[in-house]
Amino acid sequence: MVQRIVETSDPAGTESLGAELAAGLRDGDVVLVQGELGSGKTTLVRGAARALGVTGPVTSPTFSIGHRYRASRVTVSHLDLYRLGGLEHEDPALLADYLGPGRIAFVEWPSEDESELSNARLRVVLSHRGGDRRRIELGEDPLTDGDRGRTGDSDGGGGQR
Repeated sequence: MVQRIVETSDPAGTESLGAELAAGLRDGDVVLVQGELGSGKTTLVRGAARALGVTGPVTSPTFSIGHRYRASRVTVSHLDLYRLGGLEHEDPALLADYLGPGRIAFVEWPSEDESELSNARLRVVLSHRGGDRRRIELGEDPLTDGDRGRTGDSDGGGGQR
């Protein structure tokens, strides 16, 4: 369910929205991040990671399963499942270091039917609007909507990743 739609005009605006999103996240939360290549997924995660206290570089985990960043109070996990095509044939422990207590996870390219991600709190969908402009839809993940009683409120193309 889409709860909010925001349009940003540049990467700084997308990062700022990520920071705003992070303010409402808690230990153990999972955020599913969807969008075409270059739509600003990593830019949004970078803004959230900065707001959570990550000080080092936040880069796309495109060529690995994910990155973990130590933040002020939690570990921020940033996963990219694009190259996997699904988790059904993967080791069940593949995501164990990235999800769960003590972590806030952002998962790019989630498959719709991944049981490992069924407890996701939020879904964010980014789309190109020309140049650096992006349309960003924020909403609770439909699988958990109402279950938790909370409301969540690689440079490509236009320069956002």
